[in-house]
Amino acid sequence: MWEDEISSHPGCSEFVDQKKIPKLHEQLNTRGDLLGKSTKELKKLAREGFWARSHILRAQAYQHIIQGISCRLMTPDAQVYKDVAGKLFGNQSETCDPLPEFLTGSIMPDYCLNVEGVTVVKKILVCISNLYPDITYCPLLPAVTSLMLHYSRDDAQCFENTCRLLYCNAPHTSYIDHSFLTHEASCMTFGDLANKHCPAAHRLIASSSDNIFEVYSEWLVWLFNDLPFDYVIRIFDVYLLEGQKVLYRIALALLRQYQISVDSKGLEEIDVKESLQAFMCDIHNHMTAEKLLEKAFGIRLFSRKEIWLLQMANKKALMEKGVTMVQHRQLFHLTVNAQDFASTIVSTQEMRIVWSWIPERFSLFSPVLLFSTSEDGYSLQRFYSCCEGYEPTVLLLKTSLGEVCGAFLSSDWNERKKNGGASSFFGTGECFVFTVCPEMERYEWVFIKKPEQAKAMPCSPHQRSPSPFSSEGRTKASKNHLTVPKLDIIKNRLSPFLAVRHFKLPSKTASMFMCGTHEGIIIGGGGGQALFIDANLHHGRSEHCETFDNPPLCQEDFQVQLLEIWGFQKS
Repeated sequence: MWEDEISSHPGCSEFVDQKKIPKLHEQLNTRGDLLGKSTKELKKLAREGFWARSHILRAQAYQHIIQGISCRLMTPDAQVYKDVAGKLFGNQSETCDPLPEFLTGSIMPDYCLNVEGVTVVKKILVCISNLYPDITYCPLLPAVTSLMLHYSRDDAQCFENTCRLLYCNAPHTSYIDHSFLTHEASCMTFGDLANKHCPAAHRLIASSSDNIFEVYSEWLVWLFNDLPFDYVIRIFDVYLLEGQKVLYRIALALLRQYQISVDSKGLEEIDVKESLQAFMCDIHNHMTAEKLLEKAFGIRLFSRKEIWLLQMANKKALMEKGVTMVQHRQLFHLTVNAQDFASTIVSTQEMRIVWSWIPERFSLFSPVLLFSTSEDGYSLQRFYSCCEGYEPTVLLLKTSLGEVCGAFLSSDWNERKKNGGASSFFGTGECFVFTVCPEMERYEWVFIKKPEQAKAMPCSPHQRSPSPFSSEGRTKASKNHLTVPKLDIIKNRLSPFLAVRHFKLPSKTASMFMCGTHEGIIIGGGGGQALFIDANLHHGRSEHCETFDNPPLCQEDFQVQLLEIWGFQKS
């Protein structure tokens, strides 16, 4: 074993600069027996930093873990590398070959490698490119290869292990994106997760940047380029066992801590990209690597399958937009353009923040005005006719007192016709309500913000909510009832990110999203309506509701001054 060779850091490869790599206090009894450990046990050890104390143990752990990764049958091994490298480079100690085209825009860190190690990484990348022309964009590959080389016996073993990560075929598990389309979908998925799990940081970024996606597209750079090596290698420990999902966790934990840091300094104007990079480089002054992992695993994400499905939805949206090859992201990640956007209710900057709350796969597209009371009049039937055929939509409302609020509505208003004319709720868990003036705030589905409220409790399929269309509907039971959508209907229409099977709802009144009849429209139900607007589009009411757990969005009883519905321009 290479750890027995004379070295000041046993366990590290010959390609490591001994002066750069952190010195660990190796102990004779730290090797342990990893062979009999289950994956669950190994995950626990990695999270606790069991092999962070020993280069030897880390090298053993990496080899054991990677050999256990399920991958494609014809994944090349060390001997394939020796054959290909021999043909490409002969006995050259250096390579003059240009780096593969798929590394455009890649993270290219050296970490603790020596000059020979940097050359070896380039050779491995050229060999992978030669063997796999299907890889068209792979910015994370150099960082993964470099980290792997620190603890590989030789370049051939490093190549084999890297290829196993590239071609992992475990269900709903991925390590490295192979194409520009998949990489961009991953960045969008991180944006969706940040929107859900880091609302304060998300709002800070949205208000400080014209292109929020451009900020989130750097999320892998934060982890593998900006953080110090002792943090990167701890991240790599858990990444090998848990795949890309754990990178989302860690980046979210960093984003939360970044927002706390910015708030503590009281800065009003910041360059978000620069300050994020500075924060990552200076992470030692904010939290230890142990604390970072602790906070990361304290975030309650959805399952690996659900995140994979969200990524597939984002990938589909990019394909619909015509994005398949590398292109400048501003060509397709459209922000709300000040020159093209004109609303009588909100400013361009306010709409940009609202747009930043919307799932990434929809916010790819520009807003298009579907209905406006100032142009189309105060007619509910006109409202329906203008909105039908569009999903999702954004409703904006301004009261006679100047208050501004609204809702993101995931389903087509045409859904109201599908229950035989009976008034019933429809929509999905991606719906949310918000306020713009006097303050900007978003209120999501209660089981997204507070998943602990979802208990394993049986729900009556006949549970209903009183209709707000009767005078006594808000105070006692009425003969006019609104049915709640059945769970299987919601599941079929729900985004994969919010499958209802994740939520064993104690009350169906907490899943009332949208309702429309000839008497008016309702958004949010259970104990009250987040928004109710009458058939004349003149009068409305806003109350606390169980679906969004929101306070009244404006004065409880209000008069509508202006109302707009915005759709998404997909062509």
